[in-house]
Amino acid sequence: MDELLGLPRFAGREGAAFKPGLGRIRALLGAMDDPQQQFRSAHVAGSHGKGTTSALVAAVGSAAGRRTGLHTSPHLFAVNERMRIDGAPASNDWLAGAVRRHRDLFERVGPSFFEATVALSLLYFAEKQAAAAVVEVGLGGRLDATNILQPAACAVTSVRLEHTALLGSTLAEVAREKAGIFKKGVPAVVGADVPPEALAALRDIAGETRAPLHRVGEETTLHRVGQDEAGLRLDLQTPLRRYRGLRVPLYGRHQAGNAAAAARFAELFWSDARSSAQPVRDGFAGVRRLAGLRGRFEVLGRRPLVVADVAHHPDALAATLRARADHFPRQQGRLVVAFGLMRDKDAAACAKLLAEAEAEVWPVALESGRALPPDALADVLRERGIARGPAGTAEAHRQRFLAEADPDDVLLVCGSHRVVAGACDT
Repeated sequence: MDELLGLPRFAGREGAAFKPGLGRIRALLGAMDDPQQQFRSAHVAGSHGKGTTSALVAAVGSAAGRRTGLHTSPHLFAVNERMRIDGAPASNDWLAGAVRRHRDLFERVGPSFFEATVALSLLYFAEKQAAAAVVEVGLGGRLDATNILQPAACAVTSVRLEHTALLGSTLAEVAREKAGIFKKGVPAVVGADVPPEALAALRDIAGETRAPLHRVGEETTLHRVGQDEAGLRLDLQTPLRRYRGLRVPLYGRHQAGNAAAAARFAELFWSDARSSAQPVRDGFAGVRRLAGLRGRFEVLGRRPLVVADVAHHPDALAATLRARADHFPRQQGRLVVAFGLMRDKDAAACAKLLAEAEAEVWPVALESGRALPPDALADVLRERGIARGPAGTAEAHRQRFLAEADPDDVLLVCGSHRVVAGACDT
């Protein structure tokens, strides 16, 4: 699969990888006989929460007995994780064979890595006869390769200033790019975590495209959010019903908002979820297995507590630190954070949060030209007076922690997908 891995990637060479427009993905899929037309699809955009929301909606379909595809990015361990059916990734043999079959096509069209993986995901879902697929937007929405879809439902989970050189310098501009996935007559779910300026832009695009807008903040109510060591237990009201004691094995108050958005989205997309509460209950409870969800406050051990989370920006790190305190209040021993970042992330803001949490930070060395070197990270931590351990790999830090930790101690492994992959078993 060297041909696939050698294509331009946003994570590696941004200028070469970001190729706005749908011409290349249209050419790829046209040559593949338009596989995206062979199943129903749901399309999910957002600054935060889109991956979790996508996984929850897909899990509802799987729980209802529908063969459900799920495309997300980036991956943790291997590229075939981006294309999953009922939580299981495409086999290495299928992916290698598909790349060989379409080598000439890739050379002729010249797609980015992301465009190629989107095409392969849609081809996989069609060839494996998925009944439906939930597809997460890569970046933005309007010009993202996934916008080739004609979905039955779509969503924008949240809007924040991000990738401003590509999406715009105001919340309204970013929101308009994300709302580029709205389609005429297709229900559009908007998460509760959307600022007024962005919401106004989303409303405008929904009106222009005549897409029925469903605001999670208006159509759902969280009457109760319980947090314990197993995750969340919600009391959620939607226009269809009240879900009492809805178990979601995810951590953090922010995930309750994602669950509310996913429940409403599932009701609009899945007929099974409209006729019965059970697919939502079973799908949410089994989301990690049914959707193959990894690296979201993934508990790797309990006493001592070891958690891996792909949080890589200040908002996400703050949410993860809060989740640790809220869900495991009795584990008040030493907090160690095995931490590594990419150069383009806000290391200073993350360091401030780690200092406030009184964490001891062990820098993670990553084999990537994009990574912030451990000595540079150590300098940022030193400015905040944070206790530091020696640099090492995520797995080495995990083993060292387990060898010396007390039962009430906590290890949080976070900062990037690569850091988390280094500490998790495949």
